Amino acid sequence: MLILLPPSEGKASPSRGPRLAWTTLSFPDLTSTRKPVADALARLSAGPATKARAALGISARQEDELERNRNLLASPTAPAGEVYTGVLYDALDLASLDTRARRRAASDIAIASALFGLLRVTDRIPAYRLSADTTLPGVGRLAGAWREPVADAIAEAAGRGVVLDLRSSAYVALGPVPSALAERTAVARVLQERGGKRVIVSHHNKATKGRIVRGLLGESKPRTVEDLAGALGAAGYRVELASPAGDGKPWTIDVIVKDL
Repeated sequence: MLILLPPSEGKASPSRGPRLAWTTLSFPDLTSTRKPVADALARLSAGPATKARAALGISARQEDELERNRNLLASPTAPAGEVYTGVLYDALDLASLDTRARRRAASDIAIASALFGLLRVTDRIPAYRLSADTTLPGVGRLAGAWREPVADAIAEAAGRGVVLDLRSSAYVALGPVPSALAERTAVARVLQERGGKRVIVSHHNKATKGRIVRGLLGESKPRTVEDLAGALGAAGYRVELASPAGDGKPWTIDVIVKDL
């Protein structure tokens, strides 16, 4: 099974640990893109602050983000599952998983990244600031730089298993699941029911997604998308499974909740 997660905007800065080592990261075929993206980000962040803030979408109060980017290669690293913070990762709470579930997290989860393309939770990375919709001087739009190599990495990571895509649309654009995997891929949406109407929520659905992943890591791996939907239903979620809308399109799993 492959579970695709978004990164978090907020990141914990490791206080100690080895420096970034490209050769230790998963999906080594992405390194040829990772290095120029990292170089471009460091150069941008070392240049005029006004230009860098505008490109990265940060304010003058976030100058420390530029310092992080300037020092990417010299900063301490920690496992990506610890560096990424926020609502989804708080709910997932990797540190409290039992040994079996932690092994599953290491083998089954892949995290999308505007800087690294795709990561495993155990890959050691520094804190950084870079969003999926950024255009970097010398690299261009990140979606253009990452789309093909990340899609290839997803195909490699998925093998013959089911794919659960929990990424936001911006990170899907960085590397869509290849159409060849569509028949065993499910895109999950969290819908909140309010007064009989269903509303797609963005930020606040992350806690539900984190809990979903945590639950799946403690169960047997589903063999099909139907098994995946059944596992979520058995876990107490109200689930609706929609067949692919056409050739090369994934399944859709709607998880309907009242409280996020």
